[in-house]
Amino acid sequence: MLKNLVIIGLVTLFTSGCATGLNSQQSAEYNSMEARGLAVQEKNPTTGALLGILPGGGSFYAREPAFGVLNLLFWPLSIFWDPVSGYDGATRINYNFSKAQIDKEKRAAETKLSRDYQDGFITETQRARGMRDIEDKYTY
Repeated sequence: MLKNLVIIGLVTLFTSGCATGLNSQQSAEYNSMEARGLAVQEKNPTTGALLGILPGGGSFYAREPAFGVLNLLFWPLSIFWDPVSGYDGATRINYNFSKAQIDKEKRAAETKLSRDYQDGFITETQRARGMRDIEDKYTY
């Protein structure tokens, strides 16, 4: 019975011990955000990887407390996967934070442009040109 619990625990830990990184599409989007200067760094992936050497540190840093506790329990074995978990988790946080920030800034720019048009400060042509410029700026 104890042997089965240990096996189940190890299988669970090894299959879910690492934070999920970005898929290929998200990775391409995030690289594009970085290249265009739109990415925001909420967490440092290198710090997440370094903290992964500590018991559960990478997972806690990546806002995965349940995995942090599991990695804490399985330390020192967890130093094989928790640095990856911390790095991937921080990158995922940065991707999500950047995406939300870009959407927020885009909506604010569009709202300002629409208000300027409604208040008569700009023409329809200027509004259309402004909307294209906003789309170009915030597309990644």
